[in-house]
Amino acid sequence: MKFFRNIIVSAVFALSLVPLSAQEKIGTILEVDKMVHNFGNIMLDSGPVSCSFTITNISDKPVVIYNVVSTCGCTDVDWTREPIRPGKTGKVSVTYSNDEGPYPFDKTLTMYVSDVKKPVLLKVRGICLEEEKPLEEIYPVTYGPLAMRESVMKVGNLEQGGQKSESVMVANLSEMPLKVTFGDVSEHLNISVTPNPIPARGTAEMNFTVTASRDLWGKNRYWATPQMNGKAYKNNAGDSRLCFNAFTKENFSDMTEEEKDAGPMPKFTTSTFQAGKVAQGTTVHAEFSFVNDGKEPMCVYKVDADAKSWSHSDIPCCKPGQRVKFRVHVDTADMPKGEMLTIVTLTTNCPIRPIINLFVAGWIE
Repeated sequence: MKFFRNIIVSAVFALSLVPLSAQEKIGTILEVDKMVHNFGNIMLDSGPVSCSFTITNISDKPVVIYNVVSTCGCTDVDWTREPIRPGKTGKVSVTYSNDEGPYPFDKTLTMYVSDVKKPVLLKVRGICLEEEKPLEEIYPVTYGPLAMRESVMKVGNLEQGGQKSESVMVANLSEMPLKVTFGDVSEHLNISVTPNPIPARGTAEMNFTVTASRDLWGKNRYWATPQMNGKAYKNNAGDSRLCFNAFTKENFSDMTEEEKDAGPMPKFTTSTFQAGKVAQGTTVHAEFSFVNDGKEPMCVYKVDADAKSWSHSDIPCCKPGQRVKFRVHVDTADMPKGEMLTIVTLTTNCPIRPIINLFVAGWIE
């Protein structure tokens, strides 16, 4: 039995190395076969692991990969040095040393390409294990036979006109192949699993992509309900849905530096409202004001706050030279006694300050 169990575990680790993820376009210049390579579960004594990213030139002139910079010395990188002609492909090859210990790893590669104004961020990640562990221990959050490490996925930041792709590993805890589909999927979210069906006691990669929408700014949550062989299950917390968190901001990549400097520029009187001592259950009415010191109207697309219960007054677009005041109302009823610090985030049309963080501070008695 031990021999067969080791074969099954080895097969699970082999399946977790499948390098599958969603393609993504970088403007009208490049198409990358994946933005994230997930090695899945690897053993500490298995030695270095390697992967590659395929870069396709979708423009009408040659492009050059100038440089690819790794976040640490544990990741060696090589790339196509000669110009990539239109319609042709180049590669970024990556080797992770796998000698940092039995921990999850997530390494960022910063790629600089001609005619692409912003660096392109590629990621390699995985989980290094010192010894074999059962799937149930590696993937503790379960939806019936489907298991994963967490139920809330981080998509990260995306800009208008673009999209952001990520991936995580999932596991099939059952002894039969598992077909995974998704219901009640939020608009602007695409999600898939590969391979699908997931082999018995095997792993797969769940890929998800959020496409920016001008109807959605700042912090947003997207949802999907996984269905296993046609049936939905509730997770350990009693919820049948997966959550995907993303933050959407304006895209200023087509603006020149002169245009950015001539844009709106808010100057706040203060970034922190001091509420002082307040009784628990009191609503704090924090007031902020700013002057638009730029040459274009200043608009706030969205206000977010990390409080459970809050609201804010209207913030009209501010003309050049105009002062605007607004209030943020924070209910302290569900807050613990002691120090209070609420972060208020403004998503704006200011090229220099597209994201502005304000603070409501105080002491709850």
